[in-house]
Amino acid sequence: METRIEVENIRCGGCANTITKKLLEDERITAVDVDIANQTVMVQSDTDVHDAAVKILFGLGYPERGTVAGLNAFKEKAISVVSCAIGRIDMHTKG
Repeated sequence: METRIEVENIRCGGCANTITKKLLEDERITAVDVDIANQTVMVQSDTDVHDAAVKILFGLGYPERGTVAGLNAFKEKAISVVSCAIGRIDMHTKG
């Protein structure tokens, strides 16, 4: 089953790395593809994991597009900047 989630705040490969790593921690998710340009996350699984994936993404600072407004979006943007930096560090220490 393929689940497509449109999100906010994806900026770079570091963001994509963080998103992929965290989503794959859910054993139901078998593959993740992050499209930075279109700010979409494609998740492969055998079951419906949409809600679980959205919750993980939100916690990382990448809220589903259209679901977070006003001041909450600023909070999530700050969290995503931290996730982005962590993802960049992970990319550079593993490679």
